[in-house]
Amino acid sequence: MNNVRIAGVGHYLPNQVWTNHDLEKKIDTTDAWIFSKTGIRQRHIADPSEATSDLALYASLNAIKNAGLHAEDIDLIVLATSSPDMIQPSTAAILQGKLGAVNAAAFDVGAVCAGFVYALVTATGMMRAFDQYKNVLVVGAETYSRILNWQDRTTSVFFGDGAGAVVLTRSKEPGYMGHYLMNDGLGWDVIKFPAGGSRIPASKSSLEDGLHAFQMDGKKVWDFAIKAMPQAVRAAAKDAGCEVSAIDFVVPHQANINIIQRSMKELGLPMEKTYPTIEHTANTSGASIPIALSFACQNGKVKQGDLVAFVGFGGGLSWGSAIFRWTK
Repeated sequence: MNNVRIAGVGHYLPNQVWTNHDLEKKIDTTDAWIFSKTGIRQRHIADPSEATSDLALYASLNAIKNAGLHAEDIDLIVLATSSPDMIQPSTAAILQGKLGAVNAAAFDVGAVCAGFVYALVTATGMMRAFDQYKNVLVVGAETYSRILNWQDRTTSVFFGDGAGAVVLTRSKEPGYMGHYLMNDGLGWDVIKFPAGGSRIPASKSSLEDGLHAFQMDGKKVWDFAIKAMPQAVRAAAKDAGCEVSAIDFVVPHQANINIIQRSMKELGLPMEKTYPTIEHTANTSGASIPIALSFACQNGKVKQGDLVAFVGFGGGLSWGSAIFRWTK
């Protein structure tokens, strides 16, 4: 029973939607430009009353229900976010209280857009190493609308808010197969948010001065991502003892449709083996992979026995991939 499988999935997207046409009224951009460059048509924006932990809560409840469990059954919560409720305590701790997961330990993982893969691998490793962790909740949740300068068209058009979650359980059948994690700290300044997070939006002046808002060098991100994604999947496949061609489905970080298409081509895998959600959700950073997985499952794209690769890349610079046999 040392195998670990994914037993439940769930996601949550805030009700408020901003389309590209809405952004046209705010900044100098167009729907045609945004869609051609990114594949994005719209993004979901959290209500002022919703914190990152609230989005995580709704996604977690869906995942736990999908797994046929209750909050009291969860032994550990690992939450990936780069837009936490606050610097301390961890957003995972706040989630644990809201969820009523009274038997669970909880902590955050910070690896930006690769955060969910890092959290997934960390949770799997702890389950394989320690008997007390039998049901583990892994969450990716973000409220990037709170840390963006919405007047900066080089960053604001890319992002949205949302949360996704999976429940890991022990299994007699193989689930987890292998992984790869890596970081290049020399690129730490390519993607950054040089300020602390909070439950309420930062002041307009502090975001619009450009010094205390999310910052990204788009060209360097592109150059990094188109290499990192294929490399991570290949390395994870090697660790899993399989060929890349044997992978049945890929759940990539939803940063840019052009990155996804180029990376799938580089891997020699058809686009039919993935299910992009970026058109409707935009880039939800650490939440994008579990959100995409949840949508793929709802639409019957992931089938019993499939070899599924998760791959993320982002600030740090961090990147990684994990491969699971789908045995839900």
